Amino acid sequence: MTFTSPFCVKMLSAARNAGRSFLKPGVAAPLAVQLKHTLPDLPYDYNALEPYISADIMKLHHQKHHATYVNNLNVAEEKLAEAVQKKDIQTVISLQPALKFNGGGHINHSIFWEVLAPQGGGEPTGDLLAQIRQDYGSFENMKKELVTSTVAVQGSGWGWLGYNPQSGRLRIAACANQDPLQATTGLVPLFGIDVWEHAYYLQYKNVRPDYVNAIFNIVNWNNVAQRFADAKMQN
Repeated sequence: MTFTSPFCVKMLSAARNAGRSFLKPGVAAPLAVQLKHTLPDLPYDYNALEPYISADIMKLHHQKHHATYVNNLNVAEEKLAEAVQKKDIQTVISLQPALKFNGGGHINHSIFWEVLAPQGGGEPTGDLLAQIRQDYGSFENMKKELVTSTVAVQGSGWGWLGYNPQSGRLRIAACANQDPLQATTGLVPLFGIDVWEHAYYLQYKNVRPDYVNAIFNIVNWNNVAQRFADAKMQN
């Protein structure tokens, strides 16, 4: 018997899939939480998204912020594994916020790097564009709603275009802090926009709308479309 909550199991599974993981040598792993996460490499150079996101921001964002989430997630999972083995339910419960925050940070950023590309922008094509038109009337309508929702996030958080596997429709949602979209809403994340200040403040200062609109010049719609196709296949 273990005390790991269904939410924790779901989120940790997503976190493991977000980056490379491996077993620590010489340690038995009766629980998946003993897997160690690593910082994924960027699929492009730090300066590749300029002028829309500066190299300084990308380097800080990836090497410092994302790396911190990964490191803290590993620490929290090690403590969780030990607590579960000891059947220490109080500690298991106390670790849930750290697992949600750092696990969500790892999941969200691992997606974020991949849905951006130096040669991105424009509009999606194929099935994804057809679904956008079906659910929002046009790409511009979807973009406007996503920008509005993302800019309106109070404090730090994310704006998302997600897929609802129950309805088979696209849905726009906002998440606070590092809350992971799928584990907290059930929506499969397709495209996310990070509106923590570290994602844009060095370049855009406090003008969040300029940053959010600029992101659309570097969206990797091929990656988003593949996520959409994969999500439909899992229905």
